[in-house]
Amino acid sequence: MTSLPVSDVQAALAGLVGQANVYADPADKARYETGARYGDGKAALVVRPGLATEVAAVVRYCVDTGTPLIAQGANTGLVAASTPDASGTQVVLSLERLRGEIVIDRANRTATVGAGVTLQELNDKLAEHGLCFPIDLGANPSLGGMIATNTGGSRLIRYGDVRHNLLGIEVVLADPPGQVLDLMSGLRKNNTGYDLKQLFVGVSGAGGIITRAVVQVHPLPRQTATALIVPTSQEAVLELLIALESEFGDFLTAYEGMSSSTVQSVIDHVPGVANPFAPEPIPDYCLLVELAATSSREVLGVDLQSALNDFLERQFDVLVANAVLDGGPDLWKIRHSISESIRHQGKLIAFDIAVPRSSMVDFQTTARRMLEADFPWLRLFDFGHWADGGTHFNIVWPHDATPAYDTDTVEKLRLAIYDLVVRQFGGSFSAEHGVGPYNERFYHRYASPEAQALSGKIQHAIDPRHALGQVHFGPSPKP
Repeated sequence: MTSLPVSDVQAALAGLVGQANVYADPADKARYETGARYGDGKAALVVRPGLATEVAAVVRYCVDTGTPLIAQGANTGLVAASTPDASGTQVVLSLERLRGEIVIDRANRTATVGAGVTLQELNDKLAEHGLCFPIDLGANPSLGGMIATNTGGSRLIRYGDVRHNLLGIEVVLADPPGQVLDLMSGLRKNNTGYDLKQLFVGVSGAGGIITRAVVQVHPLPRQTATALIVPTSQEAVLELLIALESEFGDFLTAYEGMSSSTVQSVIDHVPGVANPFAPEPIPDYCLLVELAATSSREVLGVDLQSALNDFLERQFDVLVANAVLDGGPDLWKIRHSISESIRHQGKLIAFDIAVPRSSMVDFQTTARRMLEADFPWLRLFDFGHWADGGTHFNIVWPHDATPAYDTDTVEKLRLAIYDLVVRQFGGSFSAEHGVGPYNERFYHRYASPEAQALSGKIQHAIDPRHALGQVHFGPSPKP
């Protein structure tokens, strides 16, 4: 940790990026100090470089002087990896000015972007060319942050996560401090040794700061079909997924589950959303299904909505108990409004977890029974990506519940759920949010000793002083 006065650090950073781009005033720093859900600290300074060379200069100075540095994109992450701690000693390096021109190569079907470009900005630009970057999220993160956390989203089954769509990066290294590593290839085939860019994907800024990227983009769909489906039973959820994949193959782009409490929460708290099953009550569980094709009805020879409707008619009373057809954007509004709505219900205890698809039904049943038996005052608002085994098993402690909110009980709940997920069902305690200070202890609890040892060697090799990133991926230090 640096022993330099903050005023000296401020003056040095101002000389590198300009005084206007170094924030020391509490009012200017405030929005960089609080995360989307977790992380509420205090920064010594906020520095906002606008070029990769400026990022390199800042990293070089901070590493050489021992000044703690935290990289931050749009700050939409949910594991506190991009926010400072409470010490007031860390410098937040905001990448929001790393924008530049979005370069679209239609022939190669790629986009070259600065790390500070947001997902919405990229897709707005791509739409002018009939293209998209199809990582579907409820937030609007920066591309640098999406790479650092390996974002997934609702359409992962069709398009994969960020890792699957990343072709190249430019990254400023911690060692040698400030060295710029140019891996900005637009190649899809490059079998020439270690794929070095992947060292910086999904590790929340460990070892290097991503400044630019080349991503693979996709044609915009020319037709889509949606339906909100009520399965005949919880066991039918997987059978219906298998049947849809068999019938429609790559046309299936989303298969999202939502419990009745979750849908009701959206209806209660989001203006303009009504019960899509009216006059019938909201079912215990429903599935948002989407098909999409990049070919028109005329070229493809198939109207996807008609084909989906016909499929559901054939499955009626077999796997399908009810369905709302051709809901389009209105149905997606329910899905995208869930996180916002359940915050009104009480204190949120969020779980971003995944198990093998074949275990999803058993996990859901076992976890629900455990909650009812051991934590009966809590309420479950679960939703998620059945097609990839992911679920947001979100639990709320109501404000008026007895007993009152208690952090020790929350920790017991977390361990109970995570032990169930990882040890009984072979799943992951962090399906898509990544690892940060908020959940690092669970990484050390569940990752195998062999995996932690190798991860620690890799992290030490690229960042021997542990200058960048807040997570230690090696074995947990002995108390």
